[in-house]
Amino acid sequence: MATCFRLPMASTAPCSSSSSSPLKHRSFNIRCAANFHTSTNIPMPPINPNDPFLSKLASVAANNPDALFSRSQNSEVPPYLDIYDSPKLMATPAQVERSVSYNEHRPDTPPPDLPSLLLHGRIVYIGMPLVSAVTELVVAELMYLQWMDPKEPIYLYINSTGTTRDDGETVGMESEGFAIYDALMQLKNEIHTVAVGAAIGQACLLLAAGTKGKRFMMPHSKAMIQQPRAPSSGLMQASDVFIRAKEVLINRETLVKLLAKHTENSEETVANAMRRPYYMDAARAKEFGVIDKILWRGQENIMADVMAAEEWDKNAGIRVADDF
Repeated sequence: MATCFRLPMASTAPCSSSSSSPLKHRSFNIRCAANFHTSTNIPMPPINPNDPFLSKLASVAANNPDALFSRSQNSEVPPYLDIYDSPKLMATPAQVERSVSYNEHRPDTPPPDLPSLLLHGRIVYIGMPLVSAVTELVVAELMYLQWMDPKEPIYLYINSTGTTRDDGETVGMESEGFAIYDALMQLKNEIHTVAVGAAIGQACLLLAAGTKGKRFMMPHSKAMIQQPRAPSSGLMQASDVFIRAKEVLINRETLVKLLAKHTENSEETVANAMRRPYYMDAARAKEFGVIDKILWRGQENIMADVMAAEEWDKNAGIRVADDF
């Protein structure tokens, strides 16, 4: 950069003998350039304040120009990077990741998963049997929603066969359902439960555990209560089988007490209903106390205008010969 100032300094130099050798001209120009750098402010172009590299370069040029012009030509350091103690030319990957936001109208990043989108609407969806992975996710979502806002309601949609599969095979421990139930009981929020599809076993308990008056069921959903099942004993010895059977009986007593509490039935009534798998459609589930309302537009008004079958037969003059 020193050569760019030679021509102006040579034309404005106060004295220069034509008989001097080229070597004297060169040494004179270097001395004049050094005096020029130390005595004259170098005009600087406008600097972007958001560019840390150029800002640092401008401050060095203003305070110590020799650091810029007295450069080593054979240095292995890239130009002007040695003035930084720890140069950073770009953001770290973590900073870049945090600066990216998702916009569905201008998708620069992959969209979030559906459970995350539902969680944004304060909706928790249980669509699988209650295994440990499902329990972990549901309990974490419930705690997160309470932390976000302890006053807004949480909507729990249920389509689950509980701790068993549809064929009755055990897939999870009864403690998985009790874990979600205990988490629901600890929340300060209102819990609106909605059955879509099926709510069987422990899932039926979660349906009934919603806030009173806020428990719903789709018109063609099914609810079912049943006794807890013991997992396959395999080649266990007799004492281990007895221990498991005892634990199943304890879980059954706990399930009966909780269902009786939330359905407002006696424990004897619930225990008798659970002797065999007890299926309930939406109307029977409402009658049993599992839910409060059926989510069918206008259905309740229509059903209120329809007489019961016995009343219809009585008004029509039909007498039932044999009760069966």
